[in-house]
Amino acid sequence: MWKKGSSEGSDRFEYLQTLVTEFQDTDSDEAKEQVLANLANFAYDPKNIEYLKELQVTDLFLDMLTEETDNFVEFAMGGLCNLSMDPECRHLILESRGISLVTNCLSSRREETVLSAITTLMNLTTPSSRSEITDPAVLQCMLRFSLSESPRLRSLAAVFLQDCCTQEQVARAEQQMQGQQTAVGIPLPKS
Repeated sequence: MWKKGSSEGSDRFEYLQTLVTEFQDTDSDEAKEQVLANLANFAYDPKNIEYLKELQVTDLFLDMLTEETDNFVEFAMGGLCNLSMDPECRHLILESRGISLVTNCLSSRREETVLSAITTLMNLTTPSSRSEITDPAVLQCMLRFSLSESPRLRSLAAVFLQDCCTQEQVARAEQQMQGQQTAVGIPLPKS
């Protein structure tokens, strides 16, 4: 909640509320994209987190991850990535089957979406979520990304493997991949 008497906080909340309402009321995909991009940017600033939680923007972003429009998915994934650093938002994402929604974004054709998905998975890693996030299919995907021509994707996948996984998990995933095609860009199987 904003501080009583804080006109900046009140104005900020009202502006964010206007964006959410515009998103819900418009039929224009272009307007929705613009609002999603704005909300994702606002999610980067910790001053906005409480307002975004109150406006249930985490749920809005999660809902957009299954859309057909690549821009919707990219902006929503970027917004979730920003929100996933907040403990309450992290909990909400985890409780809303967010891991599988984020994991599905690893097969996106857009590098920004994939980078946001990897970062979000790292942010969502907790003792109780670790086993789902380090599922063998995810690890094999990260191993493929670690061979990517893209330095950003290659580096982030390497950080994921180092920070979120045990050496035994990585070795097991590498062993499972032997004999399989390891070309970068093979989408994860749908669960």
